[in-house]
Amino acid sequence: MGNQLDRITHLNYSELPTGDPSGVEKDELRVGVAYFFSDDEEEPDDSGGGAVDGRVNALGLGLGIVDEPELDELEYSAFCCHECIFSKLRASEDLRVHSPTALLSMCKPGDVLELVARAQPPHWAVYAGGERVVHLHKGEIRADSLLDASGGRPGRIVNERYRYRPLPAELVVRNAAGHVGLRGGEVCWGDSESFAAWCRFGKREFKAGGEAHSAEQRYFLKVHAAHSPVRTLVFRSLEDMIRERRRVDASGLLSGGNCLLDG
Repeated sequence: MGNQLDRITHLNYSELPTGDPSGVEKDELRVGVAYFFSDDEEEPDDSGGGAVDGRVNALGLGLGIVDEPELDELEYSAFCCHECIFSKLRASEDLRVHSPTALLSMCKPGDVLELVARAQPPHWAVYAGGERVVHLHKGEIRADSLLDASGGRPGRIVNERYRYRPLPAELVVRNAAGHVGLRGGEVCWGDSESFAAWCRFGKREFKAGGEAHSAEQRYFLKVHAAHSPVRTLVFRSLEDMIRERRRVDASGLLSGGNCLLDG
């Protein structure tokens, strides 16, 4: 799937190793071209880039918590046509979170981390080794210590959240580190999740405007809210689906702007 040319704002580009952009599993890796273009949406109040008030963390319980098995989070499953591509369900995943210090002891280079905050979309980052992560924060791709990027917020490893074939760990780190310092119009990911997922899977669908739309292709996001029927939202692109899911994570409210179906 190629980039939509009408979204490109300039012609700067660089070559870097990625996975097969078609998503077809192959034994060999390919070299793709990453086009950088601007996206107007900036992630609201995303974590990272320095310490925050140490008296408050994502759970509102202080920084003494190491593990919290019962977070009040929405659960999701997502499908492209009829194929499940994303799952965040307590029945199939350990959703416990850990303090940043404890999380450091669990990470390996190439891991994708999710840092959780109340009333904000979760912040995603790629662990690059040496206690450092690479992440998209307020329109800039940065390399920071995990402790600084988290701002004290707990997190977890989410390598299996998306059901795509991952790239080798060293290539995930190379993809992330190779973009440190990009900002503004050079960045072609709409949020920290899309950037981290692209680093791990190399799929162009995670880039802003990087997906070719077709009448047949649709994405279905099922929202599993407690004590409510499963609601299904329909989207034309992975980018749109991620944006809406993160908005719901931050607000807890479903939008009436998309097609909603009761599950």
